[in-house]
Amino acid sequence: MLSMPLQVVDFAHSPLITFLIGLLTVVALLVWLDLPAFIGLILSAFTVGVVNTIFVDDFAPADAGSQVATAFGDNMAGIGIPILMAAVIGKSMLESGAAQRIIRGFQNVLGKENSDVSLLGSSSFLAIPVFFDSVFYLIAPLARSMRARLGRDYTLFIVVVGAGAATAHVFVPPTPGPLAVSAELGTDLGTTIALGIATAIPVLFVGLLYGRWINARLDIPLRDTMSTTTEELEEVANKSTSNLPGILESSAPVLLAVVLIASLTVVDGFQEAIPALGTIEPVAVFLGNKNVALTVAAIAAAYTFMRQNDLSRSEWSDELTEALKSGGNIAAITAAGGAFGALLAASGIGDYLANGLEGIGIGLLITAWLIAAIVRIAQGSATAAMLTAAGIMAPLTGQLQVHPAYMVMVIGAGANIFSWYNDSGFWLVKEIGGLTQVETLKTWTVLTTLISVSGLLISLILSTLVPLA
Repeated sequence: MLSMPLQVVDFAHSPLITFLIGLLTVVALLVWLDLPAFIGLILSAFTVGVVNTIFVDDFAPADAGSQVATAFGDNMAGIGIPILMAAVIGKSMLESGAAQRIIRGFQNVLGKENSDVSLLGSSSFLAIPVFFDSVFYLIAPLARSMRARLGRDYTLFIVVVGAGAATAHVFVPPTPGPLAVSAELGTDLGTTIALGIATAIPVLFVGLLYGRWINARLDIPLRDTMSTTTEELEEVANKSTSNLPGILESSAPVLLAVVLIASLTVVDGFQEAIPALGTIEPVAVFLGNKNVALTVAAIAAAYTFMRQNDLSRSEWSDELTEALKSGGNIAAITAAGGAFGALLAASGIGDYLANGLEGIGIGLLITAWLIAAIVRIAQGSATAAMLTAAGIMAPLTGQLQVHPAYMVMVIGAGANIFSWYNDSGFWLVKEIGGLTQVETLKTWTVLTTLISVSGLLISLILSTLVPLA
């Protein structure tokens, strides 16, 4: 247990002021004034930058503008190409009938009544070797196509896709976040993976139950997004299976992206045990990069789109250009959300809150969860929250009376809580899913909070029953 006394908070000079001003600004611009998301987020980031010039040492007035641009550029460097290629993949798979063919394959195996389970399982499995955003790019078109096929339950489908991808993202290595936390805390990777799966399974069940519950109370319509109209989706949904591409060709974009990205994960994870993997590392580093992998997947999807719809080269080019225009808007909004979060982080809010919690006299597992959760809410990034909490708690793992892999679980759980406006993932789900802000808050934000709280409770129960110490 920790017993250090809490320091008195100098509220007038704390980053909490910056956080509250940022919160009020983004709510005022996006909710009350209803500005376009990109403009509202950039103005909010500029506002936080100006406040930082007052409270943050060495934060000059010029930084209020330049750091927003730098953070926007850094975020765009990370998500720009993937989102643009995801737009091509989404449009191509939806309008070629590839997504519809995959959906029918699932339904043939599991039945229409288990469509939500098939989406949940698919997104969970794919998210183990791949970042959350890449999985959502690939599976969201399937959720849209399934809604067009069944004519109902889009709320449920979006929730279960998000639940699967987000749960694996924070609990199960070799997903990069928990893998990095495991390395920081020095836990055995095999035990961490086993505990991650044991924690994730009941959390996924919670996500499924919430999806069914909110679906009965919130009917989200299928809207035009990713340059594909609802009419086009419904037209494809009514085609006979014989007029759709084959299951292997339909699955090729998803399989290519996952296999290529996973190849890098495998080589990095097992190269020490299998030195021969070193010979293919340069190839895996190139092809396993998500920018390259999603580009390859986009080419495969676009080829099927052209062939299946019998498009001329000029028609094909025009259709892909429309997809890229849609993807550019989504990328800009997502990067702006990341920039807003980065300027909040520059205020020092993460370290400020984390250091304040470090002295609370409660159990180490709950302390780790609280640190990750509050840093996540304050600055937006789940990965940053994980690494912040791991860095603070690493020296204290020797005091644990349970296996330190449990700390990996609670840190992952805390870092997933309450995704909102300062999280680029919030905007990604909203824009690719075709949701309103309110719908995203009711589905995605609540879902991430449920995953976080249930993950903590399950970890505490498992650590009590099976401490593995």
